[in-house]
Amino acid sequence: MAKTGRRRRTARIQMARLRGGGLADRADRVAVEEPMEVRIEAPSPDGGAVERPVAVTMRTPGDDFELAAGFVVTEGVVTSAEAVAGARYCRNATPQEYNVVTVSIRDPKAFDAAGLVRNFYVASSCGVCGKGSLEAVEVMAGRPAVASGEFAVSEAAVRALPGALRAAQKVFDRTGGIHAAGLFDSTGRMVLVREDVARHNAVDKVAGRLVLSRELPAPGLGLVVSGRSSFDILQKAAMAGFPMVVAVGAATSLAVDFARRFNMTLTGFTDDGGCNVYAGAQRIVRKA
Repeated sequence: MAKTGRRRRTARIQMARLRGGGLADRADRVAVEEPMEVRIEAPSPDGGAVERPVAVTMRTPGDDFELAAGFVVTEGVVTSAEAVAGARYCRNATPQEYNVVTVSIRDPKAFDAAGLVRNFYVASSCGVCGKGSLEAVEVMAGRPAVASGEFAVSEAAVRALPGALRAAQKVFDRTGGIHAAGLFDSTGRMVLVREDVARHNAVDKVAGRLVLSRELPAPGLGLVVSGRSSFDILQKAAMAGFPMVVAVGAATSLAVDFARRFNMTLTGFTDDGGCNVYAGAQRIVRKA
């Protein structure tokens, strides 16, 4: 796999700060936001390869290969994580080389062109028919529910997750304007954190890390996200096989419906004082 380009995640700008009716020129640091095009490269019958653009997302540069690999799997564009062979920057995209990522797949049958249509349908989380949305993801996931397994986390560990996530947000420390997603094990230990201006991109980055290391699905890991949990976050978690989603903020109604239908645990307004448990309380071990 090619090395990722070193890109700026923050930018220094000049701005005016308004305080007490007066303006003062100051320097500030903001999170970088740039477009990234995702392409699929699949083997062709003549022994070559066919490359096709599938999506453009606005993201914070960095972990681009993970973002692309996670996106094509969690959105059902590629029908199995095992089909992903790797990712690289596009060689024919000068001067936008580092804003175009090609995901290579081993089997052209694993590329689901219809998934491109479903992606724009199910990921909107903006009032589409809830029943239809859940059924669409059920088809994509290829199973009616996330396997329950033995995954369980103590109440204390759940309450500590937002703090652990926040402590790992290095870009947030510098800008105050970026989201994060993290993966944790059954002890509550944070094993991976990624940041992005878009919460769903941060989720794709952690999922993509597991795609590229051949560790998906991951029923032994939970997902924690900054901010709210919405339909698209639950969709991505289900496609990755994560049985639990812990959110710092609120949950939407469709996210709650999704968690209950797919046998997932969902918490919201999680902090060191407690949380709301919207689904799957059996995975949270409480004190006797």
